[in-house]
Amino acid sequence: MIKIALVGAGGKMGCRLTDNFLKCNQYGVDYLEISERGLANLAERGVQVSTQADCIPTADVVILALPDVAIGALSQEIIPAMKPGALVLTLDPAAPIDGVIAHRDDLGYVIAHPCHPSVFNWEPTEAAFRDFYGGISAKQSIVVALMHGTEAHYALGEKVAQDMYAPILDTHRITLEQMAILEPAMVETLAQTCMEVVKEGYDRIVALGVPEAAARDFVLGHLRIQIAVLFKEVNGTFSDAAYKISKRAKPILFKENWERIFEMDDIRAQVRDITQK
Repeated sequence: MIKIALVGAGGKMGCRLTDNFLKCNQYGVDYLEISERGLANLAERGVQVSTQADCIPTADVVILALPDVAIGALSQEIIPAMKPGALVLTLDPAAPIDGVIAHRDDLGYVIAHPCHPSVFNWEPTEAAFRDFYGGISAKQSIVVALMHGTEAHYALGEKVAQDMYAPILDTHRITLEQMAILEPAMVETLAQTCMEVVKEGYDRIVALGVPEAAARDFVLGHLRIQIAVLFKEVNGTFSDAAYKISKRAKPILFKENWERIFEMDDIRAQVRDITQK
């Protein structure tokens, strides 16, 4: 049986993975956690915590479910203790791109990140959101990258990722650089920032007197249709007036050459902001 050490098992992401591993009998899993809140989360699940000295040297896979600001320093303690040929599995491209994770040539390194349930998976959005954070039922796709190692390392990392992020819709193999283009550049630097501005606009129109329920229904309904049209989930176009107004608005809302956020030099600057305390 494959032995897994889940480091940070009681954290936000760690609990999501712990819940899935508790439902999966394919692995021997050791759960590592040191924070008070994390230990309480694991106690609620009836999970017994292991020690780093006991489980890291024998683990086939070490999953670093750790905050970006902590993963570099903690990897310097954990990775030297791993057995040759084992696999390091991380959950986010930021620390690997920034080069802060301890490296050994005799280990494999795989990064696996969830896409999260799509707004067009025809399941309730609230249930899909809860699924990621609380483990319900909505399927999601994942992206997986081999940073270092063999195809056997990749195959093992992909299999573990499919089980720990289950239920899975599709698995997309991409490069580490492509994963960093997706996150942080696309979904955090661009999409989340745009959504935060939309929320600020929503708050502003409510403050101007638009009834909150009407504003919420109007904005969220239009967002769903706009996403569906732009991503070709439905056959349709916007009105001529809508295209005219968006053309007028773009130079007001966005600086020229904003697309540089997708260039690797800028992405490296983004991840440094993420990984540095």
